[in-house]
Amino acid sequence: MYRIAANAIADRSERLARERKLEPGPESEEACQEEAQDLAKVFALVRELPDDQRRVVELRFVQQKSTREVAEEIGRSEGAVKQLQFRGLEYLRTRMGGKNG
Repeated sequence: MYRIAANAIADRSERLARERKLEPGPESEEACQEEAQDLAKVFALVRELPDDQRRVVELRFVQQKSTREVAEEIGRSEGAVKQLQFRGLEYLRTRMGGKNG
């Protein structure tokens, strides 16, 4: 979850930095509040995932385990882990308003 949140915040920060170069952007305090709200939203959305998807996302991105390690830990094939990860991340991406694909 932390890795997902960190990536979401990093993406948003990069986008804000590009926008600031083009025109005056939001105040830094406002941007920090938006980032905190995004982080809270990511955590809430991860909690909404089905148990198997949430477990895979947590093991892969919080504990930074490999697909093989996750598969061994949850007793599933690597293909099943990849599918669960894909579905979980796709759900998070969609709910966060990101582009698909």
